[in-house]
Amino acid sequence: MPDRNHTKTVQIGDRVIGGGNPILIQSMTNTRTEDVDAMVGQILALEDAGCEIIRCTVPTTEAAQALPAIKKRIHIPLVADIHFDYRLAVAAIENGADKIRINPGNIGGPENLKAVVLAAKEREIPIRVGVNSGSLEKHLVEKYGGVTAEGIVESALDKVRMIEALNYENLVVSIKSSDVLMSIDAHRKLAEVCPYPVHVGITESGTLFTGSVRSAVGIGIILYEGIGDTIRVSLTGDPVEEIRTARTILRSLGLRKGGIDVVSCPTCGRTQIDLIGLAGRVEELVKDYDLDLKLAVMGCVVNGPGEAKEADLGIAGGKGEGLLIVKGEIVRKLPEEELLSALKDTLDHWG
Repeated sequence: MPDRNHTKTVQIGDRVIGGGNPILIQSMTNTRTEDVDAMVGQILALEDAGCEIIRCTVPTTEAAQALPAIKKRIHIPLVADIHFDYRLAVAAIENGADKIRINPGNIGGPENLKAVVLAAKEREIPIRVGVNSGSLEKHLVEKYGGVTAEGIVESALDKVRMIEALNYENLVVSIKSSDVLMSIDAHRKLAEVCPYPVHVGITESGTLFTGSVRSAVGIGIILYEGIGDTIRVSLTGDPVEEIRTARTILRSLGLRKGGIDVVSCPTCGRTQIDLIGLAGRVEELVKDYDLDLKLAVMGCVVNGPGEAKEADLGIAGGKGEGLLIVKGEIVRKLPEEELLSALKDTLDHWG
């Protein structure tokens, strides 16, 4: 099994990835980069949700020139995403991008790539080499008889070698596909031969529900196998939901602590409260608490206390009544409508 401790370390702004450092959560803005106020507002909301690296598109000179104003008002590294125009990559670097994301194969030829690498080298800015299965080169599609994990990895390594040939190794590698099994296979193959930190994600994974499931399966397996240094859950929806899903994936794998982990039982014929609504309200209540604990939301006062024993804190609801459970012991019996306020009071005074 690969070991992420053995990858090179790369510094992105004031954060360090690779070499066994904590896996960082990334997202991408969907506002116009030229609109500084909108960008900053979205980034600050993502920061509050737990985002640790943010990427933005730089499709114009005006977007590149907006980066300094954006950086002054945010608190996490800013990555510039560049397609096709090497001049925008250079401009983004000159305007303070903490990392750039390019595909060396579509930046306009060796001389243009050299100009980008020289600018990055001068400022010690890392380059993320991105390869997407949807844009795999024709000769690799023909070589492998279609879009395959082998073709994706070969494409990525070709791009890495292009930059290594320019004597630059401050790199992060990303290989993405919307096919979960292909992504897993490709990351396994890449990890065997790639010394650089890897950014992991399932691209075009879908809407909030479908995309979260696909990402949890794909990213979860890849991380569990010791591969990956940053992650992005790509969803068709509010980017804040990407962060919530990413945090849950990391906590589920024991790769991240902090924040309340809410578990809840499924509904059944014994349920005599609005358990679905209660669990949702609890998740909303606890999202701003920086406590490292497990909280159980149970829908039955008969089995709830026993099932909540593994949690630090729990509530169980029955017909018109509820229980507050701490460390497996019932500490209060109270009316159902007082459950949430009792829970909040307990959290406010926890520890």
